[in-house]
Amino acid sequence: MAKTKRGKVLWKLTSRGRGTCPVCQATRIKLLYTRTTSDGTQLNVCKRCSKASEIL
Repeated sequence: MAKTKRGKVLWKLTSRGRGTCPVCQATRIKLLYTRTTSDGTQLNVCKRCSKASEIL
């Protein structure tokens, strides 16, 4: 994991970069990756969902 996704940088983000993933509904997980949906909007998702091949 890159250093921008752990440590001191996270303290500047809201809720320390954590929340509920809109794709897999995992709670209290880091939402540091962006994913574009089929209609063109961008979502912040967890690491597992950013790599998933299925499209929203």
